[in-house]
Amino acid sequence: MATYLNANTPTMYCQVRKEYLYDFKKHHGESEDAVIFGLASIPGRAVLFHAMLPNGAVYYRLPISAFFQKHLQRTEVPDMPLHTLELWDCFSYYPSVHQFDFLNGSKGKYLGKDKNFYHGNYLFTIDWAHPDNNILNTEHSEIPQEHKCGHVLELDNGNYAIQPNNRILWHASNYTVKNNWPDYLVQTTKWSVEKGNWVTEDSEKMFYNVEGKK
Repeated sequence: MATYLNANTPTMYCQVRKEYLYDFKKHHGESEDAVIFGLASIPGRAVLFHAMLPNGAVYYRLPISAFFQKHLQRTEVPDMPLHTLELWDCFSYYPSVHQFDFLNGSKGKYLGKDKNFYHGNYLFTIDWAHPDNNILNTEHSEIPQEHKCGHVLELDNGNYAIQPNNRILWHASNYTVKNNWPDYLVQTTKWSVEKGNWVTEDSEKMFYNVEGKK
């Protein structure tokens, strides 16, 4: 279910790069424990996360580059540019957060802007929608060839990333036996089963017939 602006996320116990808490004015190279519990989706901006800190403060709207995995020291985790960790900004004010059972626990790799592969584990997926036909749709979330989701990954190097389907290859030992980068084309069709030259019969029958329209 899509929600406006804010959405819950699976709880992520992690660390935050402390300079993000001080507008990059001090505490560079330091870190603090944190718990991510939600996100904000604003078109034209990166996905922004909300986190609670050990002193009880809640800090809103930090990018994925602010965080790294809890079990590591700051010096063990490379500081990566946000645009390498996340390829696209948010597509609407209406995010949907879901954890797909089929992908849960799966390993994958994504191709970054820097042409390097980054390996990690699936956590959850962010997707976007347009809320109401009576609201002017100025975004791209429901245009077939423009739509992107964002899979949140826990990277092997200690960072987190958000990447779309067309940048990730997943690994399933008993199924993903091919080892090539796909050359599929973007899907541009708006699929519907109700368009066409047909109607239902004009009756009160429960099991009505479907007829060609004359």
